[in-house]
Amino acid sequence: MRVRNLVIALAVMVSMGTLHAAPRWLSLPPTPALPKAAQSGLAPINGVKIWYAVFGRGQPVLLLHGGLANANYWGHQVRALQRHYQVIVMESRGHGRSSRNQEPYSYDLMASDVIGLLDHLKISKAAIVGWSDGAIIGLDIAMKHPERVSRLFAFAANSDPSGVADIATSDVFNAYIARAGEEYKRLSPTPTEYKSFVADITKMWESQPKWTASDLATIKVPTWIVDGDHDEAIKRENTEFMAANIPAAGLLIQPEVSHFSFLQDPEQFNEDVLRFLERQMPAASAK
Repeated sequence: MRVRNLVIALAVMVSMGTLHAAPRWLSLPPTPALPKAAQSGLAPINGVKIWYAVFGRGQPVLLLHGGLANANYWGHQVRALQRHYQVIVMESRGHGRSSRNQEPYSYDLMASDVIGLLDHLKISKAAIVGWSDGAIIGLDIAMKHPERVSRLFAFAANSDPSGVADIATSDVFNAYIARAGEEYKRLSPTPTEYKSFVADITKMWESQPKWTASDLATIKVPTWIVDGDHDEAIKRENTEFMAANIPAAGLLIQPEVSHFSFLQDPEQFNEDVLRFLERQMPAASAK
């Protein structure tokens, strides 16, 4: 009887929420798989081969992943968006299944790769949803190639290296870096070069981007600057700085998530992206 009463008490506590799991922002859910693509392949662009996949039909939406990652991280978003849009994922040079060469990493170069892929797919303009490095690449394109971007959802970007927090003691980030290394071994055409790959891209992170308020003010593409309220890597003041200086930009802070919001609460993330894509944007001159 005593054991039975204990079981009942535990069940009640769980139902009342008195037994709490770790907060979702301290979790790193598994990397999802991508659904079956309508088209995929390796596109020869700027001296490397860029892996891409296309899903669904409709207006094009391009998803750009973060540093060290691969396109699989967008699995939840592809499933939600492909019902309404043509969704394109790609892997930045040196990431995932894409190759790299000896050219130093830069956001300008990776933005040029994106433009090259759009040309390869004969897509004149696309909405961009970017995470971390992908969001920075999206901002770079919005500044320098605005005619190729219909709108930009920039999640967890920074405008300057000083906008990045110290992640060395973050268990979530350390788990992500280790996971990314294992995924690199499975996917990369150079599976033994993860350490040199990280070293090369770290040089870029230490010096780029370097955007001023005046640089951000040149962005006229409808833009939301988005982050999680528990982002381990991006300083809130830098997120607010970007939103304040991009004309007519929206600022969205997603609750109870971190730099990995799209894994930790994909339903919330997807709803925000869909709302953004469907939203009638104010004119940039209104700000």
